[in-house]
Amino acid sequence: MLRLMDKVAVITGGVNGIGKAAAERFAAEGARVILWDVNEKSGVDLEQNMLSSGFKVKFFKTDVSNFDEVTKNAGESLAAFGKIDILVNNAGITRDATLKKMDPADWQKVIDINLTGVFNCTKVISSFMLEKQYGRIINTSSVVGLYGNFGQSNYVAAKSGVIGMTKVWARELGRKGITVNAVAPGFIETEMVKKMPENVLAMMREKTPLGRLGTPEDIASAYLFLASDEASYVNGAVLSVDGGIVI
Repeated sequence: MLRLMDKVAVITGGVNGIGKAAAERFAAEGARVILWDVNEKSGVDLEQNMLSSGFKVKFFKTDVSNFDEVTKNAGESLAAFGKIDILVNNAGITRDATLKKMDPADWQKVIDINLTGVFNCTKVISSFMLEKQYGRIINTSSVVGLYGNFGQSNYVAAKSGVIGMTKVWARELGRKGITVNAVAPGFIETEMVKKMPENVLAMMREKTPLGRLGTPEDIASAYLFLASDEASYVNGAVLSVDGGIVI
């Protein structure tokens, strides 16, 4: 039996990397998938590719940091599919620099997308879930949100904040039939990471007990578990998917 049959899922940052892997995995498990992303060309291309494979999918160009845009697209997504069962807050960016060198604009941009964006999407979409007394909300944090990382004040602040919001919302929404959990990926082999120097990639692999980088599909599998009925009693958890790097 397909694990997400007849469920409707919104996946932010859904057209590349981890988001794309999640979109394809959810669709293969029976979900109707709504892609939110700022990359319009990639979004339209992925929508067409998935439609041609027989999946039910719709793309909306969405800046998650813009509350009005989130509200508008959430309403249109609801109208398109009649409900929203699952929200995966996957969208995120990096603007790395040490504290001394970090531009305040880069600080704010990361906070706007990675933290405020999660708030915006959850505030709007959780209202639909509350009406149905059912929902699965999955927030993407990071191992650096748990343990910190050199040169990532903005990213770490946002990802730590996501963990905090996850726990608050798990308390607030749990009695309403809505679970809220977070996934904390480690070093994942996305297109951005693949462009890093080979010596850096080798260092990442060496630090990871499993001896390899994670794949987008590894994270998509964690999202799938938390979105499924198998995780119906998991609430307020932070699932590290990192190959053991933080042991």
